[in-house]
Amino acid sequence: MSETRRKLTTIFSADVQDYTRMMRDDEEGTLKTLTRYRDAMSRLIEVHHGRVVNTWGDGLIAEFSSVVEAVRAALDVQTELAGYNADRPDETRMLFRIGINLDDVIVEGDDIYGDGVNIAARLQASAPAGGIVISNTVYDQVRNKLTVGFECLGQLPVKNIEGGVLSYAVRIGEKRMQPEPVMPMVDRASGQMRTGIAVAASKSANPGLPAVVAAGLVGINLLSWDGTFWARWPLLVLAMVWALRWVRKAERIDRPIAVLAILGLTIAGINLFSWEGTFWAAWPMLATAIIGGIRWITRQRRSAGG
Repeated sequence: MSETRRKLTTIFSADVQDYTRMMRDDEEGTLKTLTRYRDAMSRLIEVHHGRVVNTWGDGLIAEFSSVVEAVRAALDVQTELAGYNADRPDETRMLFRIGINLDDVIVEGDDIYGDGVNIAARLQASAPAGGIVISNTVYDQVRNKLTVGFECLGQLPVKNIEGGVLSYAVRIGEKRMQPEPVMPMVDRASGQMRTGIAVAASKSANPGLPAVVAAGLVGINLLSWDGTFWARWPLLVLAMVWALRWVRKAERIDRPIAVLAILGLTIAGINLFSWEGTFWAAWPMLATAIIGGIRWITRQRRSAGG
């Protein structure tokens, strides 16, 4: 008979979004894809010093002694699987949801049990397709150790847990922004000097500081006037970087389409500022418009398909 004991561990729970529909459409193809994706997940869990505890159907439970490594493993899993899905038709893309919880569990042989496991499964069920949701116990351990963004989801109702569990979504691909002074103008991540324009644009999307920088550039140009309005170039760079910064912070917009629009306008600005009688920017602008249109139509079809 296996010995029963308790321990503190990080529980990693994952399953496939819309797995029933995928099996109904193509059992053999879905099982083949599941095997490939779960093998990749198991490999990454081992790389981060975790252990796969159990698998069933489309689900997987793993545990980690390190909370940080558990979240890093989840990030690597979602990043690698996104690459696998990139070239697949929408209806065959296999998107995993991941929930992570730090808690005291019951250990019996190679298995783990208890509320800690149930909470991880509940967090996973609340995660979006391709997303990660963590409990507050995990958040408290990783918030100052990982350069990713977090979004508080509030109290998540969990059976037998009074008041629920405070949970956070991990913002994959979005670094957490830290306050950064203008002087000295040094990037704290790389240790390299940054230009005044980059520092101004790295602030919030509020246009106040960029406007002051722009006015300063124009003033310098006018006070040292030699017949050339050279300030147009740094002004164009400032406008482009500020617009990209605004897009990154803005909610409820299609960021790729917005970036394409900014790129098109920047190209038009370069053409106008270096005007030689030919509006050559029409061609790259047309290309960005076509790409943006394809993106919008694809998104609309995907939304209509649920």
